[in-house]
Amino acid sequence: MIPLCIPEIRGNELKYVKDCIDTNWVSSVGSYVNLFEDKFSEYVGSKSAVVTMNGTAALQLALLTLGIGAGDEVIVPSLTFISPVNTIKYVGAEPVFVDVCRDTFVMDAQKIEELITSKTKAIMPVHIYGHPVDMVKVMQIAKKHNLFVIEDATESLGSTFNGKMAGTIGDIGCFSFNGNKLITTGAGGMFVTNNLEYGERAKFLSTQTKVVTDNKAFYHSEIGYNMRMPNLLAAFGVAQLENVKEYLKTKRENAAYYNQLLGEIKGITLPAERENVENCYWLYSILVEDEYGITRDELIQKLNAGKIE
Repeated sequence: MIPLCIPEIRGNELKYVKDCIDTNWVSSVGSYVNLFEDKFSEYVGSKSAVVTMNGTAALQLALLTLGIGAGDEVIVPSLTFISPVNTIKYVGAEPVFVDVCRDTFVMDAQKIEELITSKTKAIMPVHIYGHPVDMVKVMQIAKKHNLFVIEDATESLGSTFNGKMAGTIGDIGCFSFNGNKLITTGAGGMFVTNNLEYGERAKFLSTQTKVVTDNKAFYHSEIGYNMRMPNLLAAFGVAQLENVKEYLKTKRENAAYYNQLLGEIKGITLPAERENVENCYWLYSILVEDEYGITRDELIQKLNAGKIE
């Protein structure tokens, strides 16, 4: 079987994980947690980063940090992995679905404004498969209507829009380090922001809202959450991040090769990459048109029969 995705493990992963084991810093406290946050923030260009147990947790943390809850609405694309929709429901809010662009598969920013109501509190653009949403338009709409913007960048680490990293343009950005992502920690996520107050709030909420006092070791001022990443996984992430530029280069080279091979096949529409965008090509996705001769599902069956995932 040729798998869809395999993790690249070729650097200091074993060395850093062994360091955690040798020093007994294996749980949610340790130097690699802070180091991973700092290095990731440096790479994407954010002022603050808070590591989480997965990308879904990062999205939920973003909603909680901004105070979004019951009675609120969040605009989200109709084509997306389920996590952003689930997290909106977790906090008691309602997802409002906007259609996507046919060429890039991402949220159609031109259709957002018609969905805004008095209950709308945020827009959650999902940079699906690695291609960024039109963030100029999204930010213009958000500013006009006083809305928050939470970028779901779980599939777009390394992608850029107008030279800025996906996930750093809105109020908050969320990333994933699942086993099939550009870099992996097995399971993990990251919350990033350029608002230091949001960063502090997110760290507080994600670590059980523990308040440090002189005479109380375990005092919690409000309901908190255990969204922490263990030091072991953070160590793995630090090693992965050291090679992120190489992994990104390989992804883009592979996409160019696919374009060359598939570009002249009738009935196959290749993924678009708009002029102001650099796509990380987390997944290379095509449209199978009627002209191709067989349906999308039939093509998938043939690929599976050939042991191609």
